Amino acid sequence: MADAKTSITEVDPTDFIATVEPSRKRGEAEQLDTIFRRVTGEEPRMWGPSIIGYGQYRTTYDSGRNVHWMRSGFSPRKAKHSLYLMGGYCDEIAAKRREELLARLGKHSTGKSCLYINKLADVDLDVLEQMIAEDWATMQNIYPED
Repeated sequence: MADAKTSITEVDPTDFIATVEPSRKRGEAEQLDTIFRRVTGEEPRMWGPSIIGYGQYRTTYDSGRNVHWMRSGFSPRKAKHSLYLMGGYCDEIAAKRREELLARLGKHSTGKSCLYINKLADVDLDVLEQMIAEDWATMQNIYPED
């Protein structure tokens, strides 16, 4: 079976963040990194060229595909920050709670397992931190560390 396209690299996340443009996005990436480190207690790792991940887990899908992925993370993209918060997609109770928090978050959009935020000034950072914490707890519960 083919390896995942996105895997851990040896790039230092701090070095990557220092290259983020424009400077507003770089400052917001530093803020997000601080929040993720505080919530997860993890040192980040780069996943591929532009995703900063915290923790990791392994699982096997019903199809037999083995997956090695970060528990949580973000990518400071030019248009919008992409936050990878999978817990609300893995658990019904977490999904309901996620919807409640999204209603209070502020300006955002969502994708399959991503939360997109243009500017951190558009959202309530306390709600965002709560979302990250609840998502982290859900992922820890579903995929306990070895």
